[in-house]
Amino acid sequence: MHIGLVGIGRMGANMQERLREHGHEVTGYDQDPGVSDVASLEQLVAALPAPRVVWVMVPAGEITHAVIGDLRGLLAAGDLVIDGGNSNFREDKVHADDLAGHGIRYLDVGVSGGVWGRENGYGLMVGGAPDDVAEVMPVFDALRPEGDRDEGFVHVGPVGAGHYAKMVHNGIEYGLMQSYAEGYEILAARDDLVADVGGVFKAWQRGTVVRSWLLELMVRALEQDPDLEQISGWTADSGEGRWTVQEAVEHAVPAPVISAALFARFASRQEDSPAMKAVAALRQQFGGHATKPAADG
Repeated sequence: MHIGLVGIGRMGANMQERLREHGHEVTGYDQDPGVSDVASLEQLVAALPAPRVVWVMVPAGEITHAVIGDLRGLLAAGDLVIDGGNSNFREDKVHADDLAGHGIRYLDVGVSGGVWGRENGYGLMVGGAPDDVAEVMPVFDALRPEGDRDEGFVHVGPVGAGHYAKMVHNGIEYGLMQSYAEGYEILAARDDLVADVGGVFKAWQRGTVVRSWLLELMVRALEQDPDLEQISGWTADSGEGRWTVQEAVEHAVPAPVISAALFARFASRQEDSPAMKAVAALRQQFGGHATKPAADG
């Protein structure tokens, strides 16, 4: 297939390369001319065959709204827009209805895999009409991990369902990272007894019930910086954790672990802690997310 990709950042650039490696033609547009194939959205649309497929991979919120609004004025009836960013699921129906008024179709896709997705593939959670999903299945097959389709890809339901599933995924991620981080701090607190904290985490990678990809990334972070001295505990939250907790409150679902992990991130901005250094290090490892260097002295 030949698709357009708007946003050639950390994730977008790797997705573009993975698609090309799997035989798809990708025309990319980014505000950075150094990575863009074309000079404008107009040129991007003009380069695509009808019916056009444009995958939007830009930061959630106002930037996504602006890009989709611009595409609405450039695309034609029958074309398809895919929002692969971390948009709030409530915004998907707004975008879909707005585009539908011009005959343009819409899919929302939650994408997980971070900076490792080009090599390992991406977990994809899709919302939208079945016929639209089927049309771009070759693209999803190229992006997802090798192997069985239902391990790494799911058509969750109608518009909004993909981003809803990704929101919950990220809420779970908050809790998992916080658990590893708190375990790290407890181990590190007994340096008179535990001589090799990184070695403990490494040993857990085989045969234990807590093994996971996040654990592997924790090991990698400790190998690079055994005492996490080069990173502060300041940890951002990109929105999905908050939205997950809000949904839990709205539906009266008890979610103490995810809620506590979210509030721990808030606490990290007020007081440094070894646990939050570990969370910050994990986010950097799997997603290339920005960190703050540890203060001198």
